[in-house]
Amino acid sequence: MISVEQLFNTEISKSERLRALILIGLLGLEAILLLVIYFFYSEEYLQMFKTHIAIYAILIFTFIIIIYEIFVHYLIGRRSSILIHPQFFGFINSFSEVSLLSLLLIFIVEYSEETIILQAPATLTYFIFIVLSTLRLNFKLSVFTGALAASEFILISIYYSTIYSNTPVDVAHPNLTGMQYLGQGAIMIIAGIGAGFVADLIKKKMVISWNNIKEKNEVIDLFGQQISPQIVDSILKNKAELYGARKMVCIMFLDIRQFTPFVENNQPEKVVAYLNTLFGFMIDIVQSHHGVINQFLGDGFMATFGAPVSVGNSSQNATEASQEIIEKLSVEFNKGNIPETRIGIGLHYDEAVTGNIGSSLRKQYSITGKVVIMASRIEQLNKKYNTSLLISEEVFNQLNTDSKNWFTWLEASKIKGSEKLVSLYKFEKKNAV
Repeated sequence: MISVEQLFNTEISKSERLRALILIGLLGLEAILLLVIYFFYSEEYLQMFKTHIAIYAILIFTFIIIIYEIFVHYLIGRRSSILIHPQFFGFINSFSEVSLLSLLLIFIVEYSEETIILQAPATLTYFIFIVLSTLRLNFKLSVFTGALAASEFILISIYYSTIYSNTPVDVAHPNLTGMQYLGQGAIMIIAGIGAGFVADLIKKKMVISWNNIKEKNEVIDLFGQQISPQIVDSILKNKAELYGARKMVCIMFLDIRQFTPFVENNQPEKVVAYLNTLFGFMIDIVQSHHGVINQFLGDGFMATFGAPVSVGNSSQNATEASQEIIEKLSVEFNKGNIPETRIGIGLHYDEAVTGNIGSSLRKQYSITGKVVIMASRIEQLNKKYNTSLLISEEVFNQLNTDSKNWFTWLEASKIKGSEKLVSLYKFEKKNAV
């Protein structure tokens, strides 16, 4: 089974590729908007920089960073193994992106001999990298991106404000002050911390979602295809009951009559096809009435109603499922889908001990208690009384009035394993097999 760490690394790989695409789009949009602004305010621009070097440098930088992000996107797609250590890759990538922007600012100041670019909107590009660092889902990486951007911006500002400290100041070219670059640097750090908290929250939500999926898969693995998705959801809400509980349940034992002679007189393939046909609709019926098939017994099975979760009246559900199986058996025979088949079903309602039993390598959800033995013994009495469905008085007392009308009291019988007589009721609906 794939671990949460593997899922996380896979998600980081997808997120890093998505981040590269987003950066390509945003930086491309930024370049277009700056060109539009330059077109309308070219005179003001020339008053600030004297030359076109700044706008050219920004366009060149945008092109370089876009090429870089295309390379990152391609590299991750072709060699996703580089994200075996996603944190290391993330730190390297953040350092490269932020440093490229810092080199752009240095280039513009060097060639224009103007520090005004450090007060221009172009420096806000740092915040694009900080915000998108959340897609890496790593608190430390977001803080690192914010701190790196702040450090490089402040160092550049200190260096050039010192060099040009003796330059005459005019209204169009104000000197860069410590209040400005330290303030902007502080906001970058705060933005990085904020992005880190967002990334951490998203990561925790993802891990919770993955753990929920893992738990659901574990339940499905535990019960195989024995239960419906609705019961799986109910189990997840009541997971404590998987580890041992006393519950009132209705146990069903079903046995196919004359199965041994059928096996002896038919090829194995035909026997398997026969069982698959029978069990196919029987399992569907049991599940549709909120039952769970606990184990197959070769020529029959044991099912539980009321555990691991209880939905409605367990005895009523088990009885209606039994009646539907008997009726369906008749329909399938009349259609010619199966040979003439007789079954015996026994139902008993009582307390059981439920829970997972086994080792760390293999567990099975088990139902134990006298109720299981009694239901098995009641089923075997179908042979004695030539009936298809027998229920105990405990089951009968749980039924609604209409269902009770389908049964007739048979007798109080002595059952092996019980010291008291058990009142039995037989199913006598007209279309029973």
